[in-house]
Amino acid sequence: MVTGAPAGPAPQVPALYATEVRHARTRPVRHALAHRTYMWLVDVDDLPVLPRLLRPFARFDARDHFSGRAPTLRAGLDAHLAARGVHGADGRVLMLANARVLGHVFNPLTLYWCHDRSGGLVCVVAEVHNTYGGRHCYLLRPDDRGRAEVAKDFYVSPFFGVEGGYRMRLPLPGDRLDLTVQLRHPDGSRPLTATVRGTHRPAGTRALLAALLRNPWPTAGVSLGIRRHGIRLYLKGLPVQPRPTRPAPPVQEDAP
Repeated sequence: MVTGAPAGPAPQVPALYATEVRHARTRPVRHALAHRTYMWLVDVDDLPVLPRLLRPFARFDARDHFSGRAPTLRAGLDAHLAARGVHGADGRVLMLANARVLGHVFNPLTLYWCHDRSGGLVCVVAEVHNTYGGRHCYLLRPDDRGRAEVAKDFYVSPFFGVEGGYRMRLPLPGDRLDLTVQLRHPDGSRPLTATVRGTHRPAGTRALLAALLRNPWPTAGVSLGIRRHGIRLYLKGLPVQPRPTRPAPPVQEDAP
């Protein structure tokens, strides 16, 4: 996408998306999983303020993203973009993420749609966390259909190395959330496809309570689900790929 291209109608935020996450592995063994949860779409400059009794169930902390040292989410994002020579993303930023719930958070994928002051989409940042405590961000320039490609250079699953790249489809959420991330290897194979689909709901007290009744501790559920399926894959005989000895590229440099 050309910098500053129109991003389409802005969704109402804050919002909750009742989501279904699906992973489909095709090699070296076939395996599929599906997990229902919910995610938040928020404006990083206007984070939701919940009633006091609900605050432990939805926190958005700067320490959970980028270097973890910035005072705010916006400051962390701005420092990350500046370190990579990205300018003009000084408009609205919408973040899709899991909130911190009861002191716990895990975000396999956090997305930031970064706009300029006229509302044009400048870039998308895809922040990936692994279960080893690592973080890495991919800077993406999607086309007008939300599609982008990027080389893989961060160890996520113990069953895949860091070769290959990702083809992503990341349109800005609206009434529907419809994301796809596909791993592609140099030999042309596509061993993993992940999708996230959901439906928009305004993030009022009633909607959050309903989401909590369905998923009382969603972030812990995501972490436990990843480990449970990891055990199943290991028992199927899937070989573990060693973590690279070289450090992953830094998430960001500190702002000057």
